[in-house]
Amino acid sequence: MGTGFRIFFVHDDGSIQRFPLARFERIMNHDSNECLPEYAGKRVRYALVTVDLENREPVEITGIGYNILTLDSEGRLDVAEFQQEMRLWIDSMPIEGPKRISRKVIDAEPLFIDRRYRSRYRWEPTPEIEKAIVAVVFGKQ
Repeated sequence: MGTGFRIFFVHDDGSIQRFPLARFERIMNHDSNECLPEYAGKRVRYALVTVDLENREPVEITGIGYNILTLDSEGRLDVAEFQQEMRLWIDSMPIEGPKRISRKVIDAEPLFIDRRYRSRYRWEPTPEIEKAIVAVVFGKQ
């Protein structure tokens, strides 16, 4: 038993396209030889699916993350936008839960930052898109 990952780009019309994990990793690692000119200057919705594997075949989905990839004018990772995303993500994590400023006031800043992070860098799939992703993962399409 092992763990594997599947990447799917989700187009505006709701169609999904499997994307090679190795290529995705090269994009995320800022490989200068890797770009996606067809997505230049766009924000691309994608699903990162984590699966349990048996004999290299998926047997169970253990998680799906619905994220947005921002690409620059050449179709490479927009590094400044990615850094902003990581800053918001880290800032949204409460260190020890909400801090009390006084007995009646709670510091809710991490909650607001998390809301901003989710609205900018995450997306919610329709039931149809989610069903299509699951079907492709298990080879039912």
